[in-house]
Amino acid sequence: MIRFENVSKNLAGRKVLDRVSFEIADGETFVIVGPSGAGKSVTLKHMVSLLRPDEGRVLVGDDVISDAVGGELERIRRRFGVLFQSAALLEWLTVGENVALPLREKTTMPEDEIAAAVVEKLAMVGLKDEADKHPSELSGGMRKRAGLARALVEKPEIVLYDEPTSGLDPVTSRAIDSLIDDMRRELRVTSVVVTHDLHSALAIGTRIGMIYRGSLIEAGTPGEFVRSDREEVQAFLKAQFITQKGPWEGYI
Repeated sequence: MIRFENVSKNLAGRKVLDRVSFEIADGETFVIVGPSGAGKSVTLKHMVSLLRPDEGRVLVGDDVISDAVGGELERIRRRFGVLFQSAALLEWLTVGENVALPLREKTTMPEDEIAAAVVEKLAMVGLKDEADKHPSELSGGMRKRAGLARALVEKPEIVLYDEPTSGLDPVTSRAIDSLIDDMRRELRVTSVVVTHDLHSALAIGTRIGMIYRGSLIEAGTPGEFVRSDREEVQAFLKAQFITQKGPWEGYI
């Protein structure tokens, strides 16, 4: 579904990505972790060609999105939905209007069909009674849910999540984790998640990749990841009190 082939990127004179290669299969949840400044968000931006590689290429299916321009680029981007870290809701619109916005701007769908799609997606994320509220009336977790409903309203094949649990309390974070996993199972979307939260990564990831100083140093199932012999991986795990033995054994 998504393939990086020896992707390198320099920003402000610093090599942010250094010959990064990996593949993400249809229907899986690939979680990208790593310390701040390692290149996680830069990797995510390459997937939708918000950044283009200095070397290498990025493919979405058979399409080389890193080379695409104009209408071809827009066609490929329509395969994606994105949940931004801040949810990126427009404060002057209601929740329902925020969810409807992509359909109103990008399609000729009749208003009655748009209204039905909004109701369906808000119900899917547990916000069926919040359509007439404004974002300022929502909690942080509810804002993330509304952002996810908007990301899903065009029925994307791939959903990108940028720090989906950032700024949320542990209980709400785990609820967002469950929602992401539900979307993978119910809608069979391919999910790519960037996060610092290893508890989240282990709970939802079918595979976890760690970027460290611009290089992908580890990629594997949650079980393989916690058993990695890489010193950088083990340091990252221990910093969040995750060891090879413990409650994680139940889901790795």
